Amino acid sequence: MKGRLLSIDVLRGMTLIFMIIVNQPGSWDNVFAPLLHADWNGLTPTDYIFPNFLFIVGVSIVLSLNNKKGLLDRNKTIKKIIWRAFKIYLVGLFLWIFPSFDFDNIRWTGVLQRISFVFLFCGMIYLFIEKRYFMYLSVITLILYWFIMLYIPIPGIGQPDLSVPELNMAHYIDKNYLPGVMWQDTWDPEGILTTIPSIITGVFGLIAGTILVSSKDLKDKLLKLFYIGLILVFVGDFFSWSFPVNKNLWSTSYTFLMGGMSFMLTAAFTYLIDVNGYKKFKMSQVFGTNSIFTYVLAGVLGSLFYSDYIIGIQLNSIFVNTLIDTGVYPKIASLLYAILYVFIIYIPAYYLFKKKIFIKL
Repeated sequence: MKGRLLSIDVLRGMTLIFMIIVNQPGSWDNVFAPLLHADWNGLTPTDYIFPNFLFIVGVSIVLSLNNKKGLLDRNKTIKKIIWRAFKIYLVGLFLWIFPSFDFDNIRWTGVLQRISFVFLFCGMIYLFIEKRYFMYLSVITLILYWFIMLYIPIPGIGQPDLSVPELNMAHYIDKNYLPGVMWQDTWDPEGILTTIPSIITGVFGLIAGTILVSSKDLKDKLLKLFYIGLILVFVGDFFSWSFPVNKNLWSTSYTFLMGGMSFMLTAAFTYLIDVNGYKKFKMSQVFGTNSIFTYVLAGVLGSLFYSDYIIGIQLNSIFVNTLIDTGVYPKIASLLYAILYVFIIYIPAYYLFKKKIFIKL
């Protein structure tokens, strides 16, 4: 089980499809609650999506570098990892400023920016740290993060209060040290301190990838993935009593819980697709083999469809209002737009897939 795995492409693609659906509703005023992130503490189905993608980043690093590990020129590999992370980061900045190109109001953080940091640090961890230490690194980091967020006094405030966004160390660091525009005025869900536990989500993916490419019996691999996943879910539940499940803070409980779910999903998809040969996920495979391209295309076209800046009309509003005028429930109309939008992105992605063109930054 070495090289590219169809199950990982499918799982990545399925994750990306859901990312597009939740990011591109027809109207933000008409969205079903499960398709929105939790406002603060708590969890919705949408909160499962991004950590699963970061987990797959870690798995993919192992699958990409494992076969070449004995032949790798470490210095060249380091340069490639840094260069690719930098390009992903720049594309994230581009999506923020497009189409207005307002350089005075740049958000320096974001989804692709976080992916770039996770890719960069996980690549370095894979190259420089022995795989047997990956889990130790993860647990120690998440416990330290738990301690910082719960027990380190905030300058000028005192003890943290995790029931509100403004009274924690992550908010304090973002407010005082993060330049540019922030998603929530004085803090950012992809901010400085919260990037650390998100990197551990990628390290969990490194652990899963290492298991998949090991020489152990297939049954043992799948069982190990399930066992680790189950244990992490229980650990996440344990930490949630002191550090609530919170995507915005990428809390210790959230990181463990989402990591556990991703381990079990990886095992399930590997068994279903790579072992049993289930072939009914062609659309997910298409998205998964050109994931960054399809995400960027969705962002670019989304900016155009939501804005009258270039083409003079807002296509999303026309679509949703037309359906509402014919009697369609507003939230259904908004969801139908998002699903249609996925198929619009699928057309160029399928063309590239058929031509065996895989765009990598």
